[in-house]
Amino acid sequence: MAQVSLRGISKIYDGGVVAVDNVNLGVENNEFLVLLGPSGCGKSTTLRMIAGLEFPTKGQIYIGDRLVNNVPAKDRNSAMVFQNYALYPHMVVYDNMAFALRLRSYSKEDIDKRVKDAAQILGISHLLKRKPRELSGGERQRVAVGRAIVRKPMVFLFDEPLSNLDAKMRVQMRTEIHKLHLKIQTTMIYVTHDQTEAMTLGDRIAIMKDGKVLQLDTPLGVYDRPVNKFVAGFIGSPPMNFMEGTVVPKNNSLYFDEGNFKVKILEDMYGKLERYKNKKVIFGMRPENIFDKLFASYATPENTVNVLCDVVETMGSENYLYLSTGKHIFVAVVEASNKPSVGSMVEIVLDMKKIHFFDPSTEETIV
Repeated sequence: MAQVSLRGISKIYDGGVVAVDNVNLGVENNEFLVLLGPSGCGKSTTLRMIAGLEFPTKGQIYIGDRLVNNVPAKDRNSAMVFQNYALYPHMVVYDNMAFALRLRSYSKEDIDKRVKDAAQILGISHLLKRKPRELSGGERQRVAVGRAIVRKPMVFLFDEPLSNLDAKMRVQMRTEIHKLHLKIQTTMIYVTHDQTEAMTLGDRIAIMKDGKVLQLDTPLGVYDRPVNKFVAGFIGSPPMNFMEGTVVPKNNSLYFDEGNFKVKILEDMYGKLERYKNKKVIFGMRPENIFDKLFASYATPENTVNVLCDVVETMGSENYLYLSTGKHIFVAVVEASNKPSVGSMVEIVLDMKKIHFFDPSTEETIV
C-alpha cells in the first residue's frame, strides 16, 4: 500500500510532441483512481511513467516517500495489468503467475502459496494447469490480474484491461475488479476511455484531454459539477445536450432563449449570469433531466417547451427521444411507457435545478 504523487509531470517526445503536460496528481493509500479520457489524451503515457516503462521529461514521481524517476520498472514495487493480457503462451497458468516470483528467487513453498492464494481470490484455481489458448478472454484477464496479485505490490496499475472483452464480460470483470479492490485494499490506478467503468470503479476520477488533467473529483462530483463543456459532455450516457442561445432579461427575471426554445432561469443562478445578459451562452441539459409534461409533476409555463419528436429509440426499460427545436436536436431519456409518435409535437418539462451554462468562448462552466 502506498501513496503515489505526480508533481509537474510532462512527457515530450522527439519533434516536440507533448503527450503529458504538467500533470499534478496525488493518489492516496488504498484509493482507486481512474484516469479517464479519449484516445491520445495522455492517460496511458501517464500510467506507463508511474510503472517505469516511460521516463518523464520533466517533473517528479513518488511512490510512497521514494522518488522513482530513475528507478527501473522491476524495482518500483508496482504491478501492471495490460490490455492484451501479455501472457506467455507456452506456459500453463500456474507458471505464468509464478514466473516473476521465480525471477526474484522466492522459495518454492512461498511461490506455491502465493499462486494458489491469488487463484482462489480470483476463482481460477481450476485453471492452473491450462495454457492461455485454452482460456476465454475473461479467464485470461483474471490470470493477468493474478500474476500481479502474487507480487503483493504497493500499487496496481491497469491499462484499459477490459477493452478486449465483449459487453457482458466487461460488466462481469468490472464487478470482479471492484470486489478485488475491496478485498486486498491496495492502491490502484486504472486507465480507461469508458466513462461507465470510471463512474462505477473509481473513488475519484481524473479526466484528461490533450495531456492535461481537466478535473479531479469523485464520480458524482464530475457528473454534477463539471468544470467545463468537455467534462460535462464526456461524463453521462447518453451525453449532455448542448445548445447555444441568449440570456434575456425580462420583468426582473432571466430567460434562456434559443429562438424556438425559451425557459426561465432559476433566481439563484442570476448572480453568475449577470454579465451574460443579452449575450450568448451554451445551455447544457442531461437527457435524464428532461420529462414529458404528461409524466411531470412540477410543470410550469416557465420550464415547459413544445418540440418535435424526431426519432424514438426503444431501449427496453426506457426510450430515447430525439427532439427538435428546429435549430437543435437533443435527447431525452424517458420511461418505456412514454412513447410519442414520430413527427408529433411533445411538451417537455426541464428540471431547471440541474441545468448548466458554459461560456461560448472558453467553454468553462458558468453555472
